[in-house]
Amino acid sequence: MAEKELDSMSLSELRLLSAFLAMETTDSLLCLARECGGGKLTEKVQSFIWDHCLTKAVGKGYESYSKKFVKKLITEIESNHGNVLDELYEQYASYMISFKDDNPVKENERVCKCISFLFPDCFKLSICPKSRKLVVPLQCSLNMLEGDTGCSVWPSSLFLSELILSYPHIFSGKSCFEVGSGVGLVGICLAHVKASKVILSDGDLSTLANMKLNLEKNRLNTETNLPEPSIENQNVVSSSHGHFIPCHQVKCIHLPWESASEKELQNFMPEIILGADVIYDPSCLPHLVKVLAILLNKKKSYIENREGSIPNSFPGDGKVNDAHDLDASSFHAQRINTSEVKGIINNAVDLVSRADPVAYIASVIRNADTFDRFLALADQADLRIKDLTSTLRPFDLLPYIKSYDRSSIRLFTVT
Repeated sequence: MAEKELDSMSLSELRLLSAFLAMETTDSLLCLARECGGGKLTEKVQSFIWDHCLTKAVGKGYESYSKKFVKKLITEIESNHGNVLDELYEQYASYMISFKDDNPVKENERVCKCISFLFPDCFKLSICPKSRKLVVPLQCSLNMLEGDTGCSVWPSSLFLSELILSYPHIFSGKSCFEVGSGVGLVGICLAHVKASKVILSDGDLSTLANMKLNLEKNRLNTETNLPEPSIENQNVVSSSHGHFIPCHQVKCIHLPWESASEKELQNFMPEIILGADVIYDPSCLPHLVKVLAILLNKKKSYIENREGSIPNSFPGDGKVNDAHDLDASSFHAQRINTSEVKGIINNAVDLVSRADPVAYIASVIRNADTFDRFLALADQADLRIKDLTSTLRPFDLLPYIKSYDRSSIRLFTVT
């Protein structure tokens, strides 16, 4: 879509278009559509949906998705005795001919959708496109729970992506390594803010292949340790609408935590490690903690640390004034203090200055016992965990994703 065309849209229209491209629920789309029409699904709003959503959406899954939306849209307008545009009736008739059933896209099939980061006017950093919109196309699964979890877009990966784009100076010029990279969204954002090196990993080969495809969709030059040769694309990442940013090659590696060797991990030694929703399976936690401990410790081997002793404090830890030290017994009683924007920025600057590797883990704590187990294992591995949920808050760059509950996500650093 032309940048001039985007500039002519109101904020509510931009949010509606972004929600459609992200395949948000039909109820969310209708809510945003009413916002565009001052509470009503006016003919002007219908024309916008026709001109900018239905006629221009391309990619696997959009026709099935659009059919459901148009059916609900027509029903809502008719139930309120409104006038439905002829184009919408004709489009729905076309869908009825194309699809003989209501669910042509199965839950375990993958679709192509776009995540659009919408930068506020106050955002003055150089990473912000002129259009104030960064669009990331992704092939992903609609099924978040059964058999295809690695190819779904999880809330914590959205949170980490917002964090990276909100505080690019933390990650710019740094060597970054993500554990459990899923669809690759975090890695794409790291490349956008010009991380010096981006290494993405996953233990599932099908997830890794899908991740590589998404990197190439976003015009990133990729390298993998998969058997098949990688496809070399233009060495840039696109934010859509003609905005390109040079970046280094992104490497994708097959890394099952349970079989990862210390020698293999010591070849990477990143400055920053990231993980989104990786604290979920109790049986995997010992392996995850081992991987984090090796990646975070650049002075002694993990085995040496377990046999001997290492200091419990790290240079620079005291710089994050409002962060909270955690342990399994105190976590649930802990109270989080809020901080002003100035304090958040100061903490972000402090984090850039630290010399030791640091991990940023974003997670929804779905099971307290599982999280307590993670804290106990981290303590045994001489890892220090801090809660930065209230002291390092990202901008709301995804205001149109109603299903994304940012308040449920906690942000931790591990050193």
